[in-house]
Amino acid sequence: MPPVRCYDCGRSFPLAERKRCECGEPLWFGIGAFRWPAGRDPGMWRYADLLPAETPTGIAAAAGGTPLVRTPSLDVDGVRLFCKDEGRNPTGSFKDRGSAVALAYALEHGIGRVGTVSHGNMAMSTAATAAGTGIDCTVCVPADIPEERLSHIARYGPDIVRVEGDYGRLYEVSLDVEGIEFVNSDTPLRVAGQRTVAFEICEAFSPEVPDAIVLPVSSGGHLSAIWKALLELRAADLLDVPPRLYACQASACDPIVRAFEAGEREVSAITGGETIAYSIANADPPSGNRALAALRDTDGGAVSVSDEETRTAQHRLAREGGFRVEASSAVAHAGFERLVERGEIRPGERVVTILTGSGFKERDEVAVNARTVVLSDLRDSI
Repeated sequence: MPPVRCYDCGRSFPLAERKRCECGEPLWFGIGAFRWPAGRDPGMWRYADLLPAETPTGIAAAAGGTPLVRTPSLDVDGVRLFCKDEGRNPTGSFKDRGSAVALAYALEHGIGRVGTVSHGNMAMSTAATAAGTGIDCTVCVPADIPEERLSHIARYGPDIVRVEGDYGRLYEVSLDVEGIEFVNSDTPLRVAGQRTVAFEICEAFSPEVPDAIVLPVSSGGHLSAIWKALLELRAADLLDVPPRLYACQASACDPIVRAFEAGEREVSAITGGETIAYSIANADPPSGNRALAALRDTDGGAVSVSDEETRTAQHRLAREGGFRVEASSAVAHAGFERLVERGEIRPGERVVTILTGSGFKERDEVAVNARTVVLSDLRDSI
């Protein structure tokens, strides 16, 4: 098993020893040799040679391979948009990619219990991927988690622990728990799996690349994973200029955007407000600094959007694109529109927005306008 390495100071450690560097920054697996695969494994396991685990069975084998949809109806001012629909993963979110690698790794190394800290998609994904494998799953959630979300998680039968206290500290405390392989939002195994979305995007465009990739950002783990993939492709001389990466956050909780706009090297914790983009409302992102490094290395940027803009984007994605996405995913499309308006994304460019999760798990607040007609009158009524 290759060691995990700090992107910032370069120190490396065995994965079993630690998941964050002594300098405080998150770790990931080192950059190895890369080539486009010739294998025919399903989904993300097409890149099995680049992952720290062999192709598994069960729903972990079905993760990834999501459609990249060209959506002319959603183009803005001559910018050509492509939507990467991660809601097509087994549990409806990009989190399945990281969960798949984590469970495959656990099976290979005789790990009896995995865990995660989450109040939504990651909890569902980890629990579902563990189901039927013989590996137990522990999910730590905040004590005030909405019952509706809790029921989604409980469906897969994990050990659910409601934790009172500072939810922001739960991430770091969980990593010190013995006997459980915690696979949190930006830990090395999760990042290794999540980076496959960038491989799929770039391979679809190869030998060219999209001009930009726009995504919603919470902990910074997903953005870090995409950057990691681009670094590997660049090291293998498979791309000269990487796509610009753009981080989108809700304006009520946007610590990465604030740090980027202020020219800071480090992200400071903030006091976040309420937002409909609940899944990405992370006031103290553990990979915030790594996310900033990714944005600057790719000449990208960051943007925050209001809940009103997010709702509008959510409705537009459904009615003009046919995508039913959760509010946090819609933040990416709202951010894309704002970036075009600001001139950071220009006419003629090709842009990928990552729709990170399905909206079918959310309560629908759309007003229904439906008529009732008698069957015999149908022909004359429509």
